Amino acid sequence: MSFLTLDLNLLRVFDAVMTEQNLTRAAGHLAMTQPAVSNAIKRLRESLGDELLIRTAYGVKPTPRAEALWPAVRQALAALEAAVMPETFDVSKAQATFRLAMADATAALWLPSLVRSIEKEAPGVNIRMVPLTTREPRPMLLRGDIDLAVGFFPGVAAQLSYETGSPIRHERLYSGEYVAVMRKNHPLAQGKLELDSYCKADHLLVSFSGRAHGLVDEALAQISRERRILLTVNQFFTAGRVVANSDLVTVLPKHLIASTGAADALVWRELPFQLPAVHLDMLWHERDGRSPAHRWLRNNLESMSASAQKTLPQKSETNDRMEVA
Repeated sequence: MSFLTLDLNLLRVFDAVMTEQNLTRAAGHLAMTQPAVSNAIKRLRESLGDELLIRTAYGVKPTPRAEALWPAVRQALAALEAAVMPETFDVSKAQATFRLAMADATAALWLPSLVRSIEKEAPGVNIRMVPLTTREPRPMLLRGDIDLAVGFFPGVAAQLSYETGSPIRHERLYSGEYVAVMRKNHPLAQGKLELDSYCKADHLLVSFSGRAHGLVDEALAQISRERRILLTVNQFFTAGRVVANSDLVTVLPKHLIASTGAADALVWRELPFQLPAVHLDMLWHERDGRSPAHRWLRNNLESMSASAQKTLPQKSETNDRMEVA
């Protein structure tokens, strides 16, 4: 093969198929028909002497040659795109609709500020919220169901940090801690929370799937302890309301207490055992990442995250009740 005779348009098709891992979605992204995309990949296979992409039940799987080739192709196309894109971006004239996936508590904290920014700076930008019912949002991003996911995705960000060739990008917005949350006059709301008292209490677990087992239960099992989960709910708002009006104890990220709508009726205590930090990550697909409007959206969420951290509930300076302000 001579590079001089290689049709460089085939590399755009290759990049789209590698990004989408699906011929139909790649065709839609390129505004081409699926047969045209298939034909382009066939021509590239013949030029490079490699299968490149193997069909599977879920789309296509790249060969080792394709995985080695893609980073260079992607970098070259990104440089070309940056060279021909307009140097200025006027957000006030942007017309865009973004589909975001967040848990209810995260949305309650972030959306008011985001809407104010849109009203002030970007009147042509629309937001469509999609329920986040999983800790693994990458399939939603790969399918193009959403443009951005914000939440706690254990293991995903760590995997993306060392994974090469993934089209999913991520950024950490916040790192915080889990705390035990209960109503103000709860029997355990006075003084330090002890492990025995914690395990004897009845508990509420926020679980998107309804499964009555979470990080707390894994941590307790490591020290040969367990707890009774009386209730699971799939919304943080519901969790706050139930805990504020019962003797149930729940564990929440400290920064989400304010979003329960019952913060004035709740107190929090440090847990009597160790839990990993809770991280708030932002995930998006590379195909969207280069869009100036998408960058504007991410930058806004970054700023909001920094502002939100300044309003986290702190320990009371006058006594040890550590009430949520």
